[in-house]
Amino acid sequence: MTSPDPQDLSQGEAAYRSLHAAIRKGLYQPGDRLREVEVADRLTLSRTPIREALRKLESDGIVEHRARIGAVVRTLTQTEVVELYEMRVVLERTAAEMAAKHASDAEIDALEEVNQQIKAAGDDALVASAFNQDFHRCVYLATRNRFLLESARALNNALILLGPTTLADEARIKVVCQQHDDIIAAIRAGEPEAAGIAAETHLQTSLRQRLKVMRA
Repeated sequence: MTSPDPQDLSQGEAAYRSLHAAIRKGLYQPGDRLREVEVADRLTLSRTPIREALRKLESDGIVEHRARIGAVVRTLTQTEVVELYEMRVVLERTAAEMAAKHASDAEIDALEEVNQQIKAAGDDALVASAFNQDFHRCVYLATRNRFLLESARALNNALILLGPTTLADEARIKVVCQQHDDIIAAIRAGEPEAAGIAAETHLQTSLRQRLKVMRA
């Protein structure tokens, strides 16, 4: 058996990263079929690295193989969504509490700047969603805890399967930004308990909105 060509390995990793990013950005939604030929054309790669990328995404739990259909972006059930948010509450409450203990002024200023960018997005849901992801990433980074960061990364694959963003209008964005402001204020004040409560309140609100969208 011959060893894989290094260039193919490089293309396979590039295909994996590109396809992972496309799913995260919502270019491929849960339930969408991933046809090798179409994906290869879109990423201007041959089918071999695309096949490798799909296998890796399947092992990540992002893609599933369905009989007579092929590779499909996995769809979370309502039960799985609730379980996912339960884990988010555990991790992000802890992250907010630790950020209140360790965050520097520069890191807190960065949180405020990102939240302002969410506010400025107006009704552009995709832009608001991207900055929203940045906000939560910044909270994790402010914890200075590598193990918590690794746990957050492990959860990320499930998060990208949530489907379309719930930041669909300015009213919803206003609520999110106000809750972010509450988290920031508690972190800046160095109050871990208040920061944790604010983070949990924010996620519970997000879960209710997510379930509402799923039922629609």
